[in-house]
Amino acid sequence: MSRHMSELTRRRLLGSGAAVSAAAIAGCIGGSESEGSDQLHFTQEQSREENFDPVISNDAYSFQVIQLIFDGLYEFDEGLELQPKLATGEPTVERDGTRYIFEIEEAAEFHNGNDVTAEDVAHSFTAPVEEETENASEYNMIESTEVIDDYQLQVDLGDDPYGPFELATMGVTVVPKSYRTEDREAFNKNPVGSGPFEFSELQENEYVEIEKYDDYWGDLDPNIEQARFVAHDDAAGRISEIRAGNTDVIAGIPNDDWGVLENEEGVTLHSAESPTYMYMAFNCNEGPTTNPEVRRAIAHSFSMSDFIESNGENVTSPMYSPIPPVVNEVWGFPEDEYQDMLPGYDPDQAKSLLDEHAPDDFTPTIITPEGIRAQLAERIATRLDEIGYGADVQVLDFATLVDTYTSGNADDYQMYLLGWTGGPDPDYYLYPLFHESAAGTNQGHYYGGSDGFHEAIAEGRNTAGQEERYDIYEPVIREIVEQLPALPAFTQDNTMASQNHVQDLQAHPEVTRNPTLVADYTNVSFE
Repeated sequence: MSRHMSELTRRRLLGSGAAVSAAAIAGCIGGSESEGSDQLHFTQEQSREENFDPVISNDAYSFQVIQLIFDGLYEFDEGLELQPKLATGEPTVERDGTRYIFEIEEAAEFHNGNDVTAEDVAHSFTAPVEEETENASEYNMIESTEVIDDYQLQVDLGDDPYGPFELATMGVTVVPKSYRTEDREAFNKNPVGSGPFEFSELQENEYVEIEKYDDYWGDLDPNIEQARFVAHDDAAGRISEIRAGNTDVIAGIPNDDWGVLENEEGVTLHSAESPTYMYMAFNCNEGPTTNPEVRRAIAHSFSMSDFIESNGENVTSPMYSPIPPVVNEVWGFPEDEYQDMLPGYDPDQAKSLLDEHAPDDFTPTIITPEGIRAQLAERIATRLDEIGYGADVQVLDFATLVDTYTSGNADDYQMYLLGWTGGPDPDYYLYPLFHESAAGTNQGHYYGGSDGFHEAIAEGRNTAGQEERYDIYEPVIREIVEQLPALPAFTQDNTMASQNHVQDLQAHPEVTRNPTLVADYTNVSFE
């Protein structure tokens, strides 16, 4: 299942807890000669919320553990496309894309020996809504489920199709209904799945251990016997641990440390483009930036490519629309055309447009979180100052940032920088970030759009068929690139570094799938 949520939500859920000390990480490392040398140590870049029930967990770093313990009905492959796992194949689709009939693998078993049945899959689809969890919005398009027999399930979506259903929603993580509902709190801390690994031990805010499940129903046979997950929120600490050989793998490599590790003997770097969208949005509700010429002027005032090259070349990739490149590979929107449409660096044109369309004392307020986006905001302010304008950069904590950018008040801001993590469907970016229903919640640009703009976004959500939806979405994306309610910046890569004794490790585009210890395309081992 994809954790598609705003960066605010991700940061709130992922940033909790204390960083684990180096002493908690050091010890039985896979490549060492010490006791427990068959255990892989994985150092996560953020602390976990310690929720391991997929129905309630909305934390990407708890899900990195979950994805190894549980199987999905379908799961993302290395190209971010869903492939059958507990399902025997593609579903039968009826009623103009509003009814799906799934057949479940009869051999599939949970770790407690119970069969995986259609009732378990139905519960996994409906429980997030019935229990009003944070994941409810991922499944609230389902009107009803019907268990046809032990291994066949019918899912009805109601009157309208839901466009992203086949590309993401079908990837539901399946839980054992009867076992889970006996004691939900206990299940959350000691879960039972049907995956290639089983839950072993939890020391909250310290580590989680899993171990290979010898009686796994599928044809995957992990080389790794055990894995321990620890969290180290401090990037410098993670870099020190991998260089010292105190952990097998770390996630989250800062741009400035990439070259250090690249030249570190015994360390291998891994990277994959992710479905993230980092952007600068303009206040289209009130103030000077309601004028698209002012927005274009600001985009002309600096070079995004130069900024990426100097501040994120190793760990980011450029974007030219609100659809991340890894998602665009699935859909094929004309990125080259969008790139040509975006304003290039032209300070003379920027000054000319601002002189004509902006107030003489125009000094826009840019609000941003800390980190690379604050660096981008400062770069823009510097370039505007060079042409006689300037900007007021305010680096805010996330709670303050949200209260500010959702106001739509020109006294609060003219631009804001944020990010969004989605899945392999354009709906995950267009509906929450540009549809009028999300104004004041997920987005604060309040872009009115042309006639039919918002209707098209809603139509794409309620249409079945990728070709039909492509034709609906392409003009919407083109308008966003042309009118610039939000300027695309870059997509952040998922990065890892491993000791050289760790073999066949690959970075996955979806952060929750890292580390993929075993799959059809890889099987991590120790040399």
